[in-house]
Amino acid sequence: MLGPYELNQAHVGDAVSMLRALPDESVHCCITSPPYWGLRSYLPADSPEKAMELGAEATPDEYVANMVAVFAEVRRVLRSDGMCWLNIGDSYASDYKGSGGLDGTIAGGKGQGTNAGSLFKPYRLDHGLKPKDLCLIPYRVALALQADGWYLRSNIVWAKGVSFCEHYSGSVMPESVRDRPTSAHEAVFLLTKSERYFYDADAVREKGVQPAGTSAEVTSAKKAGPAKRNDGGRIVVLDGWRNLRNVWAISPRPYSGSHYAVFPPELVTPMVKAGCPEGGIVLDPFLGSGTTAQVAQDHGRQWIGFDLDERNLTLIRKRTAQQGLFG
Repeated sequence: MLGPYELNQAHVGDAVSMLRALPDESVHCCITSPPYWGLRSYLPADSPEKAMELGAEATPDEYVANMVAVFAEVRRVLRSDGMCWLNIGDSYASDYKGSGGLDGTIAGGKGQGTNAGSLFKPYRLDHGLKPKDLCLIPYRVALALQADGWYLRSNIVWAKGVSFCEHYSGSVMPESVRDRPTSAHEAVFLLTKSERYFYDADAVREKGVQPAGTSAEVTSAKKAGPAKRNDGGRIVVLDGWRNLRNVWAISPRPYSGSHYAVFPPELVTPMVKAGCPEGGIVLDPFLGSGTTAQVAQDHGRQWIGFDLDERNLTLIRKRTAQQGLFG
């Protein structure tokens, strides 16, 4: 048990209310992707929880304030050496025209029959935003969280698709725009509660370009081998590995469940490995289809998750019953 909740279970309810019942400093890591502002509604119009759904706020400032409130509770329940991985997407300001897309064409919809999501009605402009402006929602949220006390340690670019690259093109949501490039990346922020925290760099290191045993010059005073140079540099002997970088080329992966916005397991895996010790507890206050839970479970971590939409429970239980799916 973790407070009133069973571990390794999904629980239905509003994120802030559910988080408030968790004890202080009780989880090791948070990995989550909250509803994006102004894009999709996942609850039917007649749902009693509709008023608590995030992402439908009238202005970016209201959305940011709600995110700060949620993540203040996340920070409280994190251990002092804990971290939070926050994936959040952007949106464009609307001019109230059209329907069915971005750039001023965000559609309203009646209550949907599944939790695949329906597009929100157009929202009003705010604080100097003009029609077709990119709202920079992720960075508004990141700056507000930083001001609220979080350490912002890394801005990771999740490259869903890449141009000018022979080896990786990726897969992105088509957009009917002809006056800008298609959106093909999202932000993942690495946030920590303290200046020093748990981070297992070795668990997520990558094979380097140069093979083990190659000599290379570095300018750092740290030395992995002998042979000091006259110019003050150092010769090091490479071990064939390199530190994880902050641009991740990971193509979105379709999932047969009904939830619309699904974390790719490949995106969550390095977060779990680097951010939570084995046997530790991973929290996702916006659990959705349950990818965070599945990946945490597959890598020997415990988990707890919340979601406002009760229809997701069946999906989550099915995924977490498939042990080793994303190992």
